[in-house]
Amino acid sequence: MLLCDGWNTTSSHGVPVNRYSAAVRVPDAAGFRHAGTARGGVGDPSGAEVDKTRTPPRRRSYPRRVSGAYGRVLVVDDNKVIRQLIRVNLELEGFEVVTAADGVECLDLVGRVRPDVITLDVVMPRLDGLATANRLRADPRTSRLPLAVISACTPHEVEAGVAAGVDAFLAKPFEPSELVRIVRRLAGGADAPATGGRQGAGRAGSATG
Repeated sequence: MLLCDGWNTTSSHGVPVNRYSAAVRVPDAAGFRHAGTARGGVGDPSGAEVDKTRTPPRRRSYPRRVSGAYGRVLVVDDNKVIRQLIRVNLELEGFEVVTAADGVECLDLVGRVRPDVITLDVVMPRLDGLATANRLRADPRTSRLPLAVISACTPHEVEAGVAAGVDAFLAKPFEPSELVRIVRRLAGGADAPATGGRQGAGRAGSATG
């Protein structure tokens, strides 16, 4: 779009010259977005001053106001199928759900997501669930977040989880109604019957982690 600022005097040949200002935005192959102002006229060889800026990648932001009726849950599990099953069952009950594939991703997301509850698998790559719980409890910003471990835990892992400050445990495989009951309780909601009379999305879990 050209932003015209009117006619300006005449050329050396006595012909009126239209002076203009134009916002210039030209993407190039290197991913730059050129933004600047070019000034010139018909037959005017003057160049344009261009300011090069690289457009940074956008990171998703999460508003503090939660769209879910019962709150926002950060579900952390390296198994994509389990993550999806947990997500579907919680969303059926009015929770907003964000997922992470391991503890490292959880710690990266938690400050932006600001969940009301975090669920953790135990056996995960990079950073397991118990180590993640320890780090969350050590950070003043997340030390009071309710944590639930959803995993086929050994007695030793349960003891380590309690020592790390985990608030609840749910063994795999689990019933969707039990998952909803625990998460709702940790989120501060009433311990009402889960699924509201609807059938859950299926029994979830595995014999490991």
